[in-house]
Amino acid sequence: MIEHFDVVVVGAGISGIGAAHYLQANSPDRSFVILEGRERLGGTWDLFRYPGIRSDSDMYTLGFSFRPWTEAKAIADGPAILNYLDETAREHGLDAHIRLSHKVTSASWSSADSLWTVTADQGGEERCFTCSFLFMCSGYYNYERGYLPDFAGAADFGGRIVHPQFWTPDVDYAGKKVVVIGSGATAVTLVPELAREAAHVTMLQRSPSYIVARPSEDRFANWLRRTLNARIAYAITRWRNVLVTQYFYRLMRKHPAKSKERLVAMVREQLGDAYDVGTHFTPRYDPWDQRLCLVPDADLFAAIREGKAEVVTDTIERFTPTGLKLGSGREIEADLIVTATGLEIRLLGGIPVTVDGAPFAPVEHLTYKGMMFSDVPNFAISFGYTNASWTLKSDLTAYYVTRLLNAMRKRGMRQVTPRLAGPVEEAPFLDFTSGYIQRAAQQLPRQGTRKPWRVHQNYTLDVMALKYGGIDEEMEFSNPVPAREKAA
Repeated sequence: MIEHFDVVVVGAGISGIGAAHYLQANSPDRSFVILEGRERLGGTWDLFRYPGIRSDSDMYTLGFSFRPWTEAKAIADGPAILNYLDETAREHGLDAHIRLSHKVTSASWSSADSLWTVTADQGGEERCFTCSFLFMCSGYYNYERGYLPDFAGAADFGGRIVHPQFWTPDVDYAGKKVVVIGSGATAVTLVPELAREAAHVTMLQRSPSYIVARPSEDRFANWLRRTLNARIAYAITRWRNVLVTQYFYRLMRKHPAKSKERLVAMVREQLGDAYDVGTHFTPRYDPWDQRLCLVPDADLFAAIREGKAEVVTDTIERFTPTGLKLGSGREIEADLIVTATGLEIRLLGGIPVTVDGAPFAPVEHLTYKGMMFSDVPNFAISFGYTNASWTLKSDLTAYYVTRLLNAMRKRGMRQVTPRLAGPVEEAPFLDFTSGYIQRAAQQLPRQGTRKPWRVHQNYTLDVMALKYGGIDEEMEFSNPVPAREKAA
């Protein structure tokens, strides 16, 4: 049996739940379904279960614009975020549209029929759906595999090796010597949490990252919520945080040397002049060449000051039966090694997509407003910001998709396709030097250097363009005659 919906949304994480809300609120005449491969909603926040898992953005911007975050902590832990998503789906009636355990296995577009055909696996049985518009909200990384370098001698290690993406409750670290390999957001989250029960934790990094401490609670936001209506307080805090983040981002990009000096000085204030901040907390790159790492309440620095954790900057020569031998010749003993070595990017959830029988390769296309692809009809992806909260962009993307759907209905058109109207210079989709981005460069799409093909990474500009701007700019609305009518 084939089920038909006006819109199929793939993924029931933050992006998919947000998409469902806007479809229901702005395009109530359109039927839709959300196909989720996992056994419950939540996406990232259901997948990651490692100790201390938390947001690296404040919840006033990571939360939805339509549902206030009312908890005291602005930097929330994973269970609190998952509960927020659950409550949002239930309260807005979005859970009725979600099909859990429906892992999408393929998607194909037919211009002759102006239809997508989507297949999904449900417990070994194939389910088939058709839709007029396909909205991919499946995130940007591989859920089945994290990035893991080929470490020499890993098989010789006598303890346990675990990647944070696949943490299970039986991972025992109490009273153990633990080494966390990595220096990104996951590593700086894990280290202070593991240090609470471990005998000692070593954060082993090849090179340092910029690390910024901030309070886990936003006193202004909590005061405002006690003073004003929750929605008004939330909106004010959200915009304040957006503007403050944009200001400091632009400041750091404009004055990288001074910004670097200040960020490093902030670490020195935490650890003292005697600590070797130059080696362990002074990156070689400029601020925002990679995403900054957030540590709430300076918990990482507290663990270091108390001697429960240390940072070692070195390379790994090989694993040994009892730990690690480093490039400097030093050996670190370990009972447990946690490889916080990053994600593996996988666009579209790894789903094979074809357009009129030809395989769709994102790298061969330009992105339109950061969400659609040149010459691909009725298709959008949700991809958040690299310099701000993911949800800020995913919210706007979902809103814009409903604008397109409403325009198609009003104009009596079945097809909408971004088309290049003139020459455009190409640029990388993401201007980031992070390893996980560079490793995936050959599979990522390209962006243009002029609108509407440019990815701004700027919420204020995107609000104007996606919420209030025109929708006809280099966008083709069409109404091809269906193949079955031609045959008749």
